[in-house]
Amino acid sequence: MARSLQGITLENLLTQLQQVYGWEGLAQRVDIQCFRKDPSISSSLKFLRRTPWARSKVESLYIDLPE
Repeated sequence: MARSLQGITLENLLTQLQQVYGWEGLAQRVDIQCFRKDPSISSSLKFLRRTPWARSKVESLYIDLPE
């Protein structure tokens, strides 16, 4: 069963993904610079909030996480 985005903040979603995949694993799955060069939750949040296509990919990655 897929996860739901309802009630989860982008910060919590990103934190969970980072804990599961690490920054290197995230960069392999979603090729964006904020995951490759000097990654942080803060810089990633700024980019994802301004970039709908990247946010969509990250949200899809979260939905597909095993429970």
